[in-house]
Amino acid sequence: MPDRPNIILITAEDLGPRVGFMGDAVAITPNLDRLASQSVQFNRAFTTAGVCSPSRAALITGAHQTTIGAHNMRTSSYGENMDEGAPYRAVPPPDVKAFPELLRAARYFTVNDFKTDYQFGNAFTVWDRNTKGADWNDRGSGQPFFAMINHEVTHEGRTWPPDTDLALHPVVARRNPLNAQIDAGKNFALTDPASVEIPPYWPDTPAVRANLARFYDNIRVMDGQVGALLDRLEDEGRFADSIIIFTTDHGDGLPRHKRTIFDSGTHVPLLVRFPDGFGAGTQRGDLVSFVDLAPTILDWAGVTIPEYIQGRRLFDDPAPDAIFMAGDRFDEVPQRFRGVREERWHYIRYFSDQPVIPSLGYQNVNPIMRELRRLHADGGLTPLQASYLEGAAPREFLFDTQADPEEVRNLAGDPRYAEIQRRLSARLETWVEESGDMGRIPERDLVARIWPNGVQPRTAPVRACLNANGKVLLASATKGASIGYGGAEGQTLLYTRPVEALSRFKSKAVRYGYMPSPVAEIDPAEIGPCTG
Repeated sequence: MPDRPNIILITAEDLGPRVGFMGDAVAITPNLDRLASQSVQFNRAFTTAGVCSPSRAALITGAHQTTIGAHNMRTSSYGENMDEGAPYRAVPPPDVKAFPELLRAARYFTVNDFKTDYQFGNAFTVWDRNTKGADWNDRGSGQPFFAMINHEVTHEGRTWPPDTDLALHPVVARRNPLNAQIDAGKNFALTDPASVEIPPYWPDTPAVRANLARFYDNIRVMDGQVGALLDRLEDEGRFADSIIIFTTDHGDGLPRHKRTIFDSGTHVPLLVRFPDGFGAGTQRGDLVSFVDLAPTILDWAGVTIPEYIQGRRLFDDPAPDAIFMAGDRFDEVPQRFRGVREERWHYIRYFSDQPVIPSLGYQNVNPIMRELRRLHADGGLTPLQASYLEGAAPREFLFDTQADPEEVRNLAGDPRYAEIQRRLSARLETWVEESGDMGRIPERDLVARIWPNGVQPRTAPVRACLNANGKVLLASATKGASIGYGGAEGQTLLYTRPVEALSRFKSKAVRYGYMPSPVAEIDPAEIGPCTG
């Protein structure tokens, strides 16, 4: 493998292990199955949250969203349909950086197509290119690249029929035309609703079967899109010089999956393909957390792994015997729950009084969710199905995932498992304390701490001086600020070392979660020597 390989991270949205290479007999995913045959396959990979923004915050930083204050989904909706609050951006600790920025500082060319959604804003210092259709072909000669390419066709909102009632939610009017476009491109035999498997926590009705079948059709579309990308990569020679990763941002975008930390909400596929064929076709069962991706990628690139990163290198460090996940506010519904997952046992504790599936406007558009609520009103659900909608969630869940892979038999409170429950409860409490879980802070107090008086702080301006070698040093008084320079907006290049400049240039700084600084005009002929 090259010392500084290209690295390509392909993601899909809202998709658990509902793919052929993980044993799903209904899923038609020939392109991903082919990639799997050439890759190391991780069968126990889990996200840190069952919803996109907190999960993506953890992925991009290598630190749990609860540690960096990016745990509430989503910060921009705080106060929307709520009794308190106003939109804000998370402000991670000053030393925390998105790992693509660290790659960029190491002279990698970083590309994102196109989703970010990290909760702390789109800092201009993270990516060289960040737009729909961005690629790596205008990088410097011989420059390695990191690319993150997202596929959204499996997203929760893409599985609604294009004739969904506009009155259900304001976003439906935007989704319906897009979903009609997706349907128009399905040039294959659609999934037979009779062929899908209905889990016991959903009612087995035509509406449920039809929506799940539609989801499988979208998965097939996504597989075709990934296949087209893989063909392009192979034609460009990327199979010979790049590490290729495939995963998703959390479990299925379906009720009792998304927005939970049951396995159905956090278990995801993960493939890693090496250009030299290392481990091709092998399967691994060690526990993987989303915080492991950042240190693994940084290590491949030869970049020092920062101390704040909470994950491990997947191919070099010992596997943990437990991983952790969390859920907090989802849009307008405040919640808080935490979980610890061992190879066999899965323990979840709830700290709020919402049902397992609260009434949340966006999720209520989903056809399966509507069917659940319709049957619940009519008394047509089983006790298990109704339990997810009624009253407060149990304070504790304990599952034996070997005997009960669908996690429908709660063993918490059973004397036969009391010791296991106590052990995992203590383990979770230790993690909450040691990880600095910011979910213990009420959101209004957290916002007051990071955005005083509800006003977004602004990054301090860039200041410049000349070092003893006549090069320009740049700095901002804002702790944790990153600095760009060059170009019309002062953000074309990432500042990592003194600049040798013979003429005027522009510069700008930003701390994650803050407003960028004003653009500064730097004239080497007019600035003084550095002091102190």
